[in-house]
Amino acid sequence: MNWKKDVGGWLLASPYVLAATVFFLIPLGWSLSLVFYDWNLIDPVRQFVGLENFRTAFTTSRVLYAFVNTYKYAAIFVPSVVVAALVLALIVQHLPRLKQFFAVGFFLPYLASGVAVGLVVRGILSYDSPFNEFLRATFGSSPRWLRDPTLALVVISAMIVWKFAGYYALIFLAGLQGIPRELYEAACLDGAGPFVQFRRITLPLLYPAFYTVLVLAVGLCFGIFTEPYVLTGGGPRFATHTWQLEIYYQAFDRYRAGYGATVAVLNAVATFVSVLIIRRVVEAWGVRRGFR
Repeated sequence: MNWKKDVGGWLLASPYVLAATVFFLIPLGWSLSLVFYDWNLIDPVRQFVGLENFRTAFTTSRVLYAFVNTYKYAAIFVPSVVVAALVLALIVQHLPRLKQFFAVGFFLPYLASGVAVGLVVRGILSYDSPFNEFLRATFGSSPRWLRDPTLALVVISAMIVWKFAGYYALIFLAGLQGIPRELYEAACLDGAGPFVQFRRITLPLLYPAFYTVLVLAVGLCFGIFTEPYVLTGGGPRFATHTWQLEIYYQAFDRYRAGYGATVAVLNAVATFVSVLIIRRVVEAWGVRRGFR
């Protein structure tokens, strides 16, 4: 019977295992082999260069910009999306009716095409757009939204917050709906106001949701591509350059597949270490506060 259960389990999981093998494990192994070669994606012969790709990656400023900018994105995106998602979840949770309708509505930006949204935002923020003409007519000038390094970083981060806030709000909403109403009723009888209830009941019991959202948000910062690609191309002056832009540029623009694979490996290592650190920090905070 145990053998039959094992076979049945593997058969049910086989589509996912097959897809993961074909689209993840095999490309991963191939990429790991490419880091030791210089290959242009066309020539059937690959030139072995050893660790030269790693030496180049560690000494080029483009990779350094991608590394530093990722944490700049994280510094803006992570706290902003956590607050926005929590606010959206609280709004939906306290609606008297049609909660599912509004929850789906907040989730829709996550389904929107990043390219389409980026083109719309680029049109709105262009110099001759009605929005900027209104600003110049009212205030005498308009910001250089995508030409100022700081503003461009903020604009892209805001776009990603808009896209993912609804998705993370569903995680918070699931956590809120799992909190027993009796706790709030007992706190109300003890004279606790809304703020005290939020601080003493809601936040501690939302720890699993906070943990999940923080890990997902930090990991997302290492995979940003569409928004800077459409809006700025990584500029101005590499202020919005990312790991994914660098991988794309090296592998498919300059046809340096080996070097692009090397940057991808470094990106994976940086992602793993950063997510591991944030996990340890959040877990230690939860233990210290008694949430775990």
